[in-house]
Amino acid sequence: GDVIHRMLTATQYVAPLMANFNPSYSRNSTVQYLDNGTVFVVQWDKVYLQGKEDMGSFTFQAALHRSGRIVFGYKEIPVPVLQISAAQHPVKAGLSDAFMVLNPSPEVPESRRRTIYEYHRVELDTSSITNMSAVEFTPLPTCLQHQSCDVCVSSALTFNCSWCHVLQR
Repeated sequence: GDVIHRMLTATQYVAPLMANFNPSYSRNSTVQYLDNGTVFVVQWDKVYLQGKEDMGSFTFQAALHRSGRIVFGYKEIPVPVLQISAAQHPVKAGLSDAFMVLNPSPEVPESRRRTIYEYHRVELDTSSITNMSAVEFTPLPTCLQHQSCDVCVSSALTFNCSWCHVLQR
């Protein structure tokens, strides 16, 4: 989106492993990405936790596929994620999405109040994040996939879909 707000980073994320990583600690630490048009991959390679470099380096990645499938891959996780302190930075793994609405403030009419609505979050059980493991998210079908009225009204989706003839959706 075009709005930057501190709380949006807490509510909008795709995080294979969010923690207080310090990629500048080692010359061997990198954060790299690849986009081939079909999949976008970000890899954190040999990154260390800030102030806890003695724990060892972490290597993991997130792959976002054009189909909507998301895969988190974990190559090197030197300590159980539950042992990572959240005192300096949140420790999370999963997906979250939110949006922000700007409403006029009743107290000051010329100002706007920002309200952030988090509408969905998927949190991973961090005890399952180990060396050489992976997690795959597969998108569920939605009403927007229907291309005709007949397909829409005969759908077995549980969303109570209905067809809009004006929008042809």
